[in-house]
Amino acid sequence: MLTLLYTRITELAASPRAVWWLIVVAVAESSVFPLPVDLMLVPMLLANRERAWFLAFVCTTASVVGGLIGWLLGAFLMKHIGMPIAHFYHADQRILNLEALFRRYGVWIILAKGLTPLPYKFVTLAAGAAHFPLLPFIAASIVTRGARFFLEAALLRAFGEPIRDFIEKRLALVLFGALILIAGGIALIEFL
Repeated sequence: MLTLLYTRITELAASPRAVWWLIVVAVAESSVFPLPVDLMLVPMLLANRERAWFLAFVCTTASVVGGLIGWLLGAFLMKHIGMPIAHFYHADQRILNLEALFRRYGVWIILAKGLTPLPYKFVTLAAGAAHFPLLPFIAASIVTRGARFFLEAALLRAFGEPIRDFIEKRLALVLFGALILIAGGIALIEFL
């Protein structure tokens, strides 16, 4: 099933209505969809490198809107919709663990998890379930999702196809390393 879905997403990336499909996939990926939006964004960026910034902006915006939907599902419909979504992905305990982490670490969870391979839908559902404040959630989502999609756009715009393998296999590691450097810098400033 996932192979068919992957094939269909890459076909949609080449369609005349690709930007609209990018919006649909980015919104769904942040709340319920099983595959990352990067599967659609990367081929679109490669096909039209001049529109890289526009596509990254659209993807970021749609992903944050999808994150808001995920937050609302977690906050108000966790029992009826959120947990069945988590159960479908065999992530029941992961959602509960994230919810507890939100209560303890707040915005840092969004910043860290939004850059990692952990599906963002889990972050959004858990943030809502923990009733994490909405404005900091949206702000952190803009930062973390924007960093991911604009970095992809920058790399693909500059290097094209040769960088595709790097993005598909190692981008999450690079983004996580950047997050550690940022957190270390903030911690250093706090202790000085």
